[in-house]
Amino acid sequence: MHTPVLLQQAIGRLNIKRGGRYIDATFGEGGYSKAISDLGGIVLGIDLDQDQISRGKVSLPNIGLVCGNFADVEKIAKENNFFPVDGIVLDLGLSMYQLSDSGRGFSYFNKEERLDMRIDDRSGPTVKEIIKSLSIEELYQALSKNSEELKSKEIAVSIKAQRKMETVADLVGAIDRAVGHPAKRTYARVFQALRIEANNEFKNLKEGLKGSLKVLKPGGRLAIISFHSLEDRVIKNFIKENKLTQLDKKPIRGVRKFERSAKLRVVII
Repeated sequence: MHTPVLLQQAIGRLNIKRGGRYIDATFGEGGYSKAISDLGGIVLGIDLDQDQISRGKVSLPNIGLVCGNFADVEKIAKENNFFPVDGIVLDLGLSMYQLSDSGRGFSYFNKEERLDMRIDDRSGPTVKEIIKSLSIEELYQALSKNSEELKSKEIAVSIKAQRKMETVADLVGAIDRAVGHPAKRTYARVFQALRIEANNEFKNLKEGLKGSLKVLKPGGRLAIISFHSLEDRVIKNFIKENKLTQLDKKPIRGVRKFERSAKLRVVII
């Protein structure tokens, strides 16, 4: 089982109580759920990826799991008679399984994978279909809005000019032609932007944060781990608009190289 970044920092700040109820709203590979359960908490895990839920039922059979969108956390909690809760954890990153083994093209390293990028691969358009349906201007707007990539226009033109857009290799090739050389940071931003577009990530995040307030009991804690500035901006606006108290004055940052983009914010309701 992969250990999530900032796991111990998040679990420590959730102040797990034996017999308390907690929602792992982005179950993934179950790292948070297992840690909470090991401390005596009762967990409801939610994930939109049916593969993750199926794997979790095998690896963590004692955890209650629901295949659903964390945007619907209030509805899911009430349908499962699992509210109010003492804490919620929301980790906005992809799991190692999704990046390495899902075959959906989430990572620019896996060149032969198809351009899908849907968390729920049972519904909605794939990235391949989204690219085909958008005009150059619409694709440019999506790339710019979802990543703030400075060469979004050139990349959009290059992507739309390419006849074949089926695999990760096709997309990486279009990016290379736009920027003139291989550029891993640019790959990461473009893949992020297209994944966000395919999964309505900002809309889901806003709805999930709003729903969390209706599920947490007074004094309950919400731990959110984000991985880029656009996500963190949504979270900061949510905290400000709802006049919530943050446990730490500044977000907790990852120390190790692969954690450095991660930020943990914990609010008390």
